Amino acid sequence: MTHTIQPNNPEATPAPESTDIPATGGAGTGAAPDAGTSPSGAVNRAASAVPAALKRRVPKYSDLAPLMQFKKPEFSRAAKLQRASTIWELRDMAKRRTPQAPFDYTDGAAEAEITLRRAREAFLDIEFRPGILRNVSSIDLSTDILGKPSRLPVGIAPTGFTRMMQSEGEYAGSQAAEAAGIPYTLSTMGTASIEDVAAAAPNGRNWFQLYLWTDRDRSLELIERAAKAGNDTLMVTVDTAVAGARLRDVRNGMTIPPALTLKTVLDASYRPAWWFNFLTHEPLTFASLSRYTGTVADLINSMFDPTLTFEDLDWLRETWKGKLVVKGIQTVDDARKVVDHGADGVVLSNHGGRQLDRAPIPFHLLPEVSAAFKEDNSDAAIILDTGIMSGADIIAALALGADFTLVGRAYLYGLMAGGRAGVDRAIQILEKDMTRTMALLGVSKLSELTPDHVRILGK
Repeated sequence: MTHTIQPNNPEATPAPESTDIPATGGAGTGAAPDAGTSPSGAVNRAASAVPAALKRRVPKYSDLAPLMQFKKPEFSRAAKLQRASTIWELRDMAKRRTPQAPFDYTDGAAEAEITLRRAREAFLDIEFRPGILRNVSSIDLSTDILGKPSRLPVGIAPTGFTRMMQSEGEYAGSQAAEAAGIPYTLSTMGTASIEDVAAAAPNGRNWFQLYLWTDRDRSLELIERAAKAGNDTLMVTVDTAVAGARLRDVRNGMTIPPALTLKTVLDASYRPAWWFNFLTHEPLTFASLSRYTGTVADLINSMFDPTLTFEDLDWLRETWKGKLVVKGIQTVDDARKVVDHGADGVVLSNHGGRQLDRAPIPFHLLPEVSAAFKEDNSDAAIILDTGIMSGADIIAALALGADFTLVGRAYLYGLMAGGRAGVDRAIQILEKDMTRTMALLGVSKLSELTPDHVRILGK
């Protein structure tokens, strides 16, 4: 039998308890006035109605003691890193600890930096659409990418001159990735060699990023070294026909390695730890390019080959026997073409906004590429980078069709903030963000994410 419980209505007019007129102390009765109906009686009732917890009293020490537990202040770098709860906070720490030239090299983009701003705004201009009443007591962020498992749906993108940002450089990045169970990508422009990175993270999943040289023998040497060192994926970057106009670097007079000008010496006075580390470790070199002895300008001019065509991609596919990914895809047609020429995956990327300003935004391109691959029945992996600054950004990308993501600046901010520990913290922040976002969306594993979970505002 179902019982219906009628709720009390506090706004209803209460029924009178009695219609009898009480006796009053009129003439001849000798009765005293009823105290309950006098003004003083009303005050007494109001006073007695105040809950005991709201009555004023002198506090006892035993009551105050639990509220007066002062935490001992901690000023160590480790404590500061743990207090950082966002990638933006790591960026603030990085800016305080790093000289302007290397910080701006990381933080900046090409020309007016419009592309970078738009890429970050693209992740802000979305609406998550959560499901409710789902069991999200356990969240699984693991995935498979290019034939092997990754504990998280994010890897470390290739970044050049990494030991310039902080002396631990590629060693910190590769070891943090190994510990987190995610891929690490070493750049051709890296400051640690293919062999040294493999030795530093022997159990990690190491990928190698390649710029195809005009001199094919030089490219072939790097490819063979990458294979010998155990790299299972080759990532060829194709959006660098020429170098972008990175105006912050021009204004800072940035050189590699940084030159000790009057400006840099003054800058060093505010960041002594960076300069101490820089001057007491092995000088920066392009460690993967052991035979190169020219200037940085000559190196870039020889590395960024403006004559590359799809035929060069065919040559690379025949040469490299592992997984091949093409980075720098910015149109649907090019995504389809590189897959037709043998690529196992594409990285939707505009080079972090560092090449062509006002370039397409990878996050906006993502749904179109995903739809095109489904139409073609292609199983090529879709990887996305540029603009990612939180785990929520990563989840949004996965929901709209990405198989995997890469972070460059996000991990470099951690590196500059605290070396290896800072990279660990950046990964922890992203993982915590992803776990919380998944739970709030009502999904417990990545395969449950769909485009219905995200709406791009204004579309």
